[in-house]
Amino acid sequence: MNAVKVLLRCRTPSVLGNRLYATTKKKIPDPDEEESLPIFQYPVSKSSDRRMYVWGLAETGALGIHLPSGKKGRKQYRKDFTLCWHPMRSAFAERFDVSHVATGYGFTVASIKTEAQHKVFGTGINTDSQIGYHAPRIGHPLEMLLSPSPIYLPYKSLETKITGLAAGRAHTAILTDNEGVYTLGNNAYGQCGRKINPNEEYKGSMVTHNIKKLGKENIIDVCCGQDHTLFVTESGKVFACGWGADGQTGLGTYDNQAIPAMVKGDITTEKIVKVASTGDCVLALNDKGELFGWGNSEYGQIPMTTAQQQVNMSYALNNFIKGLGKITDIAAGGSFCLIVNEAGDVFVWGYGLLGLGPNVQHSAKPKQIPPPLFGRNEFNPTCTVQKVACGIAHLAAITDSGDLYMWGRNRQGCLGLGHEKDQHFPLKVSIGAHVLKIACSVDHSIAVCKPFV
Repeated sequence: MNAVKVLLRCRTPSVLGNRLYATTKKKIPDPDEEESLPIFQYPVSKSSDRRMYVWGLAETGALGIHLPSGKKGRKQYRKDFTLCWHPMRSAFAERFDVSHVATGYGFTVASIKTEAQHKVFGTGINTDSQIGYHAPRIGHPLEMLLSPSPIYLPYKSLETKITGLAAGRAHTAILTDNEGVYTLGNNAYGQCGRKINPNEEYKGSMVTHNIKKLGKENIIDVCCGQDHTLFVTESGKVFACGWGADGQTGLGTYDNQAIPAMVKGDITTEKIVKVASTGDCVLALNDKGELFGWGNSEYGQIPMTTAQQQVNMSYALNNFIKGLGKITDIAAGGSFCLIVNEAGDVFVWGYGLLGLGPNVQHSAKPKQIPPPLFGRNEFNPTCTVQKVACGIAHLAAITDSGDLYMWGRNRQGCLGLGHEKDQHFPLKVSIGAHVLKIACSVDHSIAVCKPFV
């Protein structure tokens, strides 16, 4: 045996190669045998399949994921084990068919397609019962959830479908197809659309309020600012309730509003199709692609002829955006506004990291962000931006090819770029799927996507 081993070691590679080839050649099946071999087919995703990616601060539970545990004594503990720097695929969307998501201040809500009782799930901070009542023992409600848990809602029919979600600082609004809007969480300013009780305890609250109709019309859209809520009816009317000190309710006063009332001003004769608000500034878009605004205007978000910083009713911004064409999508952050027109061009104004480079932190008029920053070039001349979104201090845009671009303040890694530095211009986020929706909060972001194949 030893002699054989030595002989094999001494053979040249060419000789061994010939022997291996000769041995292999005898094992090649004939054509008839190849046809009889089994064919393995990999599953292909359906067009209705959805994936959910999450990133940002995981410590609050808002991402609904569990990062590896580490030693708290290490200096890198917080950076390595409480922050998700890159988009991470959520296991929740693998188990359920997610339809809508919304991000609040340290919490997330998501709806699923089902005819079961539990249609909405929440995870994250729950100090004001903004994601429902959850208690392992009676009288001991949880103030934080680390994984998505079902939110109980008193549906009248299990066939009811969730058509929209919105979340503010500590309250949540859930839109249905035939039962109106359900609100829960903090109502200190009337943001849940019900009477204010100064002595109400929100921790461990089981109170859920149902707003069936407004102005005898069905509600088709809902939006939450920091501590106020906006409703859009089927005829395009806008109703508001909640905190009004900056005029964000648009009711002509600066008082808090408990019961939803119709917004006054220029939009009363318009059909509004979308409203946008994250902080205390509000933008509205009508069916003609015209822009309206009200609320906080400390940085010129709602330009007025006078130096007015709080605008308490809606005003048309046609002259302000003159020459930009028909507007197709809108977003309002804490100190800036973002819009996109039918040509797929993006414009921004206000104060902050606007995406115009490190030397531009304020713009009194809409300025276009160069299209090449969103992938439009001579090799891809038809690339356009379709949707935009804002958090308090960061911004996002989705192109027609499903690519996501983000920029702004990178608080707790909410930009998903793999680092903690602020971003002065749009940069593409690495997600292995076609992005459909993006929800931005203070320190985390959620994307709903569809698989490539």
